[in-house]
Amino acid sequence: MESKRDYYEVLGVDKSASDADIKSAFRKKAKTCHPDLHPGDAAKEAEFKELNEAYEVLSDPEKRSKYDQFGHAAFDPAMGGGNPFTGATGFDGFGDIFSTIFGGFGSQTQSRNAPMTGDDIRYNLTLSFEEAAFGTEKEIGVTREEVCDICNGTGAKPGTQPQRCQTCKGTGQVRMQQNTLFGATTITRPCSACRGTGKIISEPCAECRGKGRVRKLKRLTLKVPAGIDDGQTINMRNEGDAGYKGGPRGNLYVTISVRSHSQFVRRGSDLLLTMNIPYTTAVLGGEIVVPTLTGQIKYNIPAGTQIGTTFRLREQGIQRLQQQGKGDLLVTVNVEVPKRVTPQARELLEQLAALDGQPVVQKNKKRPLKDIFK
Repeated sequence: MESKRDYYEVLGVDKSASDADIKSAFRKKAKTCHPDLHPGDAAKEAEFKELNEAYEVLSDPEKRSKYDQFGHAAFDPAMGGGNPFTGATGFDGFGDIFSTIFGGFGSQTQSRNAPMTGDDIRYNLTLSFEEAAFGTEKEIGVTREEVCDICNGTGAKPGTQPQRCQTCKGTGQVRMQQNTLFGATTITRPCSACRGTGKIISEPCAECRGKGRVRKLKRLTLKVPAGIDDGQTINMRNEGDAGYKGGPRGNLYVTISVRSHSQFVRRGSDLLLTMNIPYTTAVLGGEIVVPTLTGQIKYNIPAGTQIGTTFRLREQGIQRLQQQGKGDLLVTVNVEVPKRVTPQARELLEQLAALDGQPVVQKNKKRPLKDIFK
């Protein structure tokens, strides 16, 4: 048998706790781990299931008495006990508990008739390097769910109205009794006749086919802030699918892709640039012209600059997203060595090498024709 925690420990109460204490402890803990509040969280779902099991036993006098006497073995079929949760799948068997304690907290069937937020939409937008750097406005086309204009969202043909479901009496849910080892248990399920809506549409709207909603293309203007980076997302609130039962719209999430630049590489709010400079400028120093996103600027290279040296040009980078100021432009220099030099330039370089005590490879000189046959 799988080891289980003590049910009193799960609820955080003493063995002498009253029914009211148990109910109060369950209410408090259930609100912190209910799956509806933590969608996709497997740990919370397991915690909630364990909490339900503990409450199901300790809230029932007969089951609690057996548990106090035999512990978990009282419900172990291998030891002659029974399963108090037979017939319950997931959390379906606890629908009536929540209906009683929380007034519908966690009930999916009740939420079907309450206003609900529409679904979120995701959209991908590609920008140029400059558009991302300086910000821009873009018109985008989004296909989303809209309330049907013909039936105003009722789903019924104009001139008719949805009728109350006679199976569930308009509640959208039905209560069923299920027999277990410890007697009959009442559970709540969505009404199959009206699919939990509480209404029957005998004459559907021809435009939306009874759904009350249609998909339409909507043109929207997106303001892209300066400094947005590749992979970041802009949240356009209330621009998603229309809500249900008068609920608000969902959101539109626009994920940005930025094209690369022919010269610059972005690193956060800084720009990286590699430039070739003449070897004479590297040796003697001098002025170079540096390209930036806003134009060209002049910069003085100090004498003796080595290959791979990086210079920082302040405030010549990318606008910091939703902040003051810009990043920097980091210029890494690469010394350009010519493949061919003129005789005059070579002579000067040889003189320079001689002054530095550097050996010089003499260039082969053509011998006169008369010397070849001597």
